[in-house]
Amino acid sequence: MKKIGFLSFGHWSPERGSQVKTASDVLTQSIELAVEAEKLGIDGAYYRVHHFARQLASPFPLLAAVGARTSSIEIGTGVIDMRYENPLYMVEDAGAADLISGGRLQLGISRGSPEQVIDGWRYFGYQPREDEDHAAMARRHAAVFLKQLEGEGFAQPNPQPMFPNPPGLLRLEPHAPGLRERIWWGAASDATARWAAEMGMNLQSSTLKTDETGEPFHIQQANQIRAYREAWKAAGHEREPRVSVSRSIFALMTPEDRMYFGRGGKEQDQVGIIDRTRSIFGRGYADEPDKLIEQLLADEGIAEADTLLLTVPNMLGVEYNVHVLDSILRHVAPALGWR
Repeated sequence: MKKIGFLSFGHWSPERGSQVKTASDVLTQSIELAVEAEKLGIDGAYYRVHHFARQLASPFPLLAAVGARTSSIEIGTGVIDMRYENPLYMVEDAGAADLISGGRLQLGISRGSPEQVIDGWRYFGYQPREDEDHAAMARRHAAVFLKQLEGEGFAQPNPQPMFPNPPGLLRLEPHAPGLRERIWWGAASDATARWAAEMGMNLQSSTLKTDETGEPFHIQQANQIRAYREAWKAAGHEREPRVSVSRSIFALMTPEDRMYFGRGGKEQDQVGIIDRTRSIFGRGYADEPDKLIEQLLADEGIAEADTLLLTVPNMLGVEYNVHVLDSILRHVAPALGWR
């Protein structure tokens, strides 16, 4: 059994053929897709976050809106770039969105991905300290965020406040009980996966990973997940962690499916250089359901995870993406034991 969610990159473009031509379109359709996915029985609605791009950026208004329109589906990100974030203000935003949803927020955070601009976080007013690089700055912001989610008071109250204060030091409000245990770290390397375990965060592993052994992507990902779980156990955390992987998976059911995804081209892993680091990109899957099932049974990364995020082609519109998700739920997931 697996939790199955969708992951939307939130693209919009005025170009011909796009069903998502404006920022308004992508926001409203992102909400509608979550509403329709919940009706199908999809477990999670997750959204990418990218700055300086024609994609979803500030996540919390969207997450709150999805929470207000739905009742059971998990709502999350994959991932928020912590280089850009004020961790204290983020605690307030996340707390509000979580309370609106009734405690359904599943926040994926990370160092972030390659950017549209050079050192974009500097435009947001952040820069690494003298003893750190941008990745270390992201981890520092994340540590502050995690600490404040615990809800302990830390700020000295004004002796003459405008409104009465509770006793003792003050915390950030609103506080969302339990949210600290629903934070995920998007890890590209085995080392950052182990760090995430030590910090008590769940693990998000995408279709991109640092190529550390030269083995196929799904094997490296499975080994990363095992290393994470070993580090979690060694850290002595009391609860069981969650682990998600993301995949592009399309069941070819209709002529439209075959037109969009039946031409192949993503059946093999690809290797490239990102931020001067050798990285491996996992293959996509597009085939008839019976063949798809056979291929997915051999994916060790999926087998190790408890949550699968299906990347969706959001610019093809809500109706088509509902069809994509429904095809997986009906014709693929049961045969694999995911349902």
